[in-house]
Amino acid sequence: MEILLKKDDVLKPPGIGEIVEGKVIAISRSSVFVDLGRIGTGLIYGKEFYEAKTDLKNLKIGDKIFAKIINCDNEAGYIELSLKEASREISWKILEQKQEEGEVLAVKILKANKGGLLTEISNIPAFLPVSQLSFQNYPRVEEGDKSKILNALQQLIGKTLKVKIITAVPREEMLIISERAALLSDMKEALKNYKIGDVVEGEVTGIVDFGIFLRFPSSKKPNEQIEGLIHISELDWQLVESPSKIVKVGEKLKAKIIEISNDKISLSLKALKKDPWENIEKKYKKSDEVLGEVVKFNPFGAFVKISSKIFGLCHVSEFGVRSKMEKTLEIGKKYNFKILEIEPKEHKMLLKLLK
Repeated sequence: MEILLKKDDVLKPPGIGEIVEGKVIAISRSSVFVDLGRIGTGLIYGKEFYEAKTDLKNLKIGDKIFAKIINCDNEAGYIELSLKEASREISWKILEQKQEEGEVLAVKILKANKGGLLTEISNIPAFLPVSQLSFQNYPRVEEGDKSKILNALQQLIGKTLKVKIITAVPREEMLIISERAALLSDMKEALKNYKIGDVVEGEVTGIVDFGIFLRFPSSKKPNEQIEGLIHISELDWQLVESPSKIVKVGEKLKAKIIEISNDKISLSLKALKKDPWENIEKKYKKSDEVLGEVVKFNPFGAFVKISSKIFGLCHVSEFGVRSKMEKTLEIGKKYNFKILEIEPKEHKMLLKLLK
């Protein structure tokens, strides 16, 4: 503990806010006297006594304690001390050290809210955001239903998770922890034998609004499982509105690895399918007039279906503002468009509405 405390010069008098070590020399019903050596005699009483009553009840004469100076010289000549403040400050110093050393900690989940999980480390409240959960514990909720996410997170209350501290800011009482960070080295090791372009076969373990999770055996240890994400944009060449319309939980699939980054592995289904944009310049070219069906609006413009798996974008700037675009075009209706730009390698086609 001593190495965490400030090492002041032995001749320097103590100041308010400093942590000091002393020996208990007397205990009464409402106060504790502490021998601080050359500094003098310390006193824990009043509010400070009652706030630390739980910690003080097991103290005995001769015990050594750490306390924080809150008054260097009161009316009676004693140095007023706070056991609670010292304990909290020392706890923060220990937590900062654990963060710096990257120590893996086991924590018991106490509560859950829509943003993540709540626990305590050394009596300091800690928060584990949903984004920092492992793939195994990440809530698999379709369409991002917040009440269902909360229900999934509540299933983790009472469980013990391995975590690392990723943010410790005492002044802001901010302690953020991560399960993903604690498993990072294990995942890096498990992914060593895989490379971009490899094809894996696994089982769909979860469906969310932004994609699906696919679990497959580790090539190094077949009894261990790795989980990757297939983003909604990588499910098929056609526009996918809902991943659940493409796959089902428990379904067996083959997917191609398109990215490996630390503890994350990104997969693709459409990479194993024929690219509909291949040789598209033989069918479509710049300035061509095409018939297309408006299928979706977004802040950038209107998505237009040209063929079963070829989509173009009619940019919102063609209309001035989005509201005018949505008044001019109707979802599910077909219109004549002119191709302003086509880039097969980028799978990009820009369109202009013909009057």
